[in-house]
Amino acid sequence: MKGKLLVFSAPSGSGKTTIVRHLLAQPELNLEFSVSAATREPRGTEEHGKDYYFISLEEFKKHIKAEEFVEWEEVYRDNFYGTLKSEVERIWAQGKNVIFDIDVAGGLRIKKKFPEETLAVFVKPPSIDELKIRLKKRSTESDDKINMRIAKASVELATAPQFDVVIKNYDLDVAKQEAYDLVKDFVSK
Repeated sequence: MKGKLLVFSAPSGSGKTTIVRHLLAQPELNLEFSVSAATREPRGTEEHGKDYYFISLEEFKKHIKAEEFVEWEEVYRDNFYGTLKSEVERIWAQGKNVIFDIDVAGGLRIKKKFPEETLAVFVKPPSIDELKIRLKKRSTESDDKINMRIAKASVELATAPQFDVVIKNYDLDVAKQEAYDLVKDFVSK
């Protein structure tokens, strides 16, 4: 049985992870988080198998060669992220819908591969300046990394029209409710 695929993409600091966590807490939506594979080191309290599957660059490249990803991306130099086919199959086997917290390129690839099963949502921040403030407040990355993310955000914002829906996250409670309504409608079809 195939479930639905719910893609949430946005520049870092837009609030997509907070929105996805809110949706996961709503049992009636029947959602399961798709854990992405990543070649980077864990940040803060991130856990292997819960937040990401933290794997080596060499192991990641083996999965690429074996065509074991639904999508993958070299987000920054030698910094790969991807969704293993086995992860989607695992969640669908449980009879659940898959929710992704994923970069824009990966989100659009999933939508292209599964156009009927996917709702692709772009979470738009109030402004680039607000993004920078949010990233600095996290205190998880250097100024260089933050500046890289801000530069990337401008490119990512230009992809918003390619998504099914754009949620403007000016007020988090409003954005959460809008996301809930969209997902509830989509999974009930």
